[in-house]
Amino acid sequence: MDIKQAIAAERTALADLLDGLADADWEAPSLCAGWRVREVAAHMSFGFRSSRSQTLRELLRARGSLHRMTDHCARRDAAAMSTAAIAAALRDNAHHPWKPPVGGLPAALGHDVVHGLDITVALGHGRRVPQERIRVLLDTITPRSLKFFGADLDGIALRADDLDWSYGTGTPVSGAAQDLLLVAFGRRLPAGRLHGEAAHRFTAGPASPAPQEGGDGAVRR
Repeated sequence: MDIKQAIAAERTALADLLDGLADADWEAPSLCAGWRVREVAAHMSFGFRSSRSQTLRELLRARGSLHRMTDHCARRDAAAMSTAAIAAALRDNAHHPWKPPVGGLPAALGHDVVHGLDITVALGHGRRVPQERIRVLLDTITPRSLKFFGADLDGIALRADDLDWSYGTGTPVSGAAQDLLLVAFGRRLPAGRLHGEAAHRFTAGPASPAPQEGGDGAVRR
């Protein structure tokens, strides 16, 4: 798979989806604790809209905390930008070469796919990410990535229902591959999407904890 083309296609599809959201959807909570759909969508294009020097200045204002910087900028931009502008920022930058500090192109694809699912799954939208994109991301899961995103899979075996993929050993938790990807990225899902006696460990309760910083100061969003 051409990952650059997959990234561009994912951003374009998500921009189209955002353009079709009702006003109430933009104000709905996402799977990112503490962020509405509006904040997630605004955050997705922050790297395209900000130079390295601007990002460093924001990080200094946040006293070196990437978590505080990310949260502040997402809330600021979500308040300042119209919904049309937020969607356009994603579409107009479909081929932008931005990548996270680590992980290369697969991490850039993961950023778009996971945040897109943060929106669509929370809204109960039926979008299915093409399986070849999900497969690339599932293959990047390691003990180190699980720790970074705060995903505790101790004693759990993830088993995809729609792909020949599994990870870990222990009590089986099954579901669609894209839902298991969210689990590996530290998300808690709405009830009914996962199956198995340990599914409750990864299912959202009345309230979800706020996102935490990793030991290296990186936000686990």
